[in-house]
Amino acid sequence: MNREEIQVVARNKKAYHDYFVLETYEAGLELYGTEIKSVRAGRVNLKDSFCSVDDGEMFAIGMHISHYEQGNIFNRDPLRKKRLLLHKKEIMKLFGESQQQGLSIIPLSIYIKKGKAKLEIGLCKGKKLYDKRAVQAKKDSDRAIERTLKENYR
Repeated sequence: MNREEIQVVARNKKAYHDYFVLETYEAGLELYGTEIKSVRAGRVNLKDSFCSVDDGEMFAIGMHISHYEQGNIFNRDPLRKKRLLLHKKEIMKLFGESQQQGLSIIPLSIYIKKGKAKLEIGLCKGKKLYDKRAVQAKKDSDRAIERTLKENYR
């Protein structure tokens, strides 16, 4: 396996359904030994997770990393706050935009890059119900167009 390769562990599909993603950032994760082993095994759930800023540090809250089976006493709480590794400027920019414009900071995916766990976070704006309906209607019409084109070219 090439060390430059990115191995996606988990995606937050619900985030793309509930939010418009305006910007994305890559953040490192501060994890313990048994947690990184669970991440590499793909035992991560990003659903219903979000990021917050406390005392100039950013944390991922609600991100579930399951217990490592061989971890015994070294396992941590699966729902503990995980610190994100970002530059201070990025943290302040994200915090400022989320406070002023009422945006949310949502984890979008977690992946392994060069042997390190990375979290893709997005600056997101919540979708209203009519936005979700419009997106679904567009997907349905695109599928119908694809279907008719495929049938016509047979």
